[in-house]
Amino acid sequence: MVSGVLLVVLVLGLICGAVLWQRSSQARARQRLADARADAQRWYDRLGGQVMNLSPNEDGAVRQALVDAGERYNAAGSQLESATTTRQYELAGQTAIEGLYHVRAARQGLSLDPGPDLPLTESQRQNGVITREREITVRGEHLKASPQYARDTPYYYPGGAMQGRHVPAGYYSQPWWRSALATGAGVLGGMLLFDALFGFNDFGAGYAAGAEAYDGDGAGDAGGDGGGFDSGDFGGGDFGGDFGGF
Repeated sequence: MVSGVLLVVLVLGLICGAVLWQRSSQARARQRLADARADAQRWYDRLGGQVMNLSPNEDGAVRQALVDAGERYNAAGSQLESATTTRQYELAGQTAIEGLYHVRAARQGLSLDPGPDLPLTESQRQNGVITREREITVRGEHLKASPQYARDTPYYYPGGAMQGRHVPAGYYSQPWWRSALATGAGVLGGMLLFDALFGFNDFGAGYAAGAEAYDGDGAGDAGGDGGGFDSGDFGGGDFGGDFGGF
């Protein structure tokens, strides 16, 4: 009789524990969702304020930066409206942060304070960030890249994958990625200029030119002076020799 009572008490205790754990888990999930929504909304609102308050001048790079920022604002708004999961809210926040990087470029082109630093985006972690200046001229076509805005590198690229390449975020002397999408591999266009600037040997070569560790944990030289790129805060090692990073 006593053992039967103890068994019932034990079963009831397990049921109560399971119910409490489930409620606690659900509460934590709701809190994570609420936090992700609030964080994304914060970045979205900040981007909206900048987009609404900045006006372009005659500088083509400034106008393009504001157009790009506006596109991210609209995209982030659509993502927020349809988001129902933590991950979807996180992606909306990433879109808004990317828009704020374009805003920074526009503000600097307008001779304004760029504002506070921004967190790295997922694209920057995956594709790298430029860590030092580099430039090249091929058949009269000139391309320069820099980690900072300057009058001769006014075009900001947020980082991304293009034609088998990890293209790092940073400032460039021209928006070469537009022509890269419009020209073939056999034509001197944006992608070939990129290859020359970052030491890729041929189309689709990936990291074949060598790699230099980004300035992060576990980084080590894995290439020679011939090229490669820093993967920025890539979560891994440097790519390239004396390449200094994307």
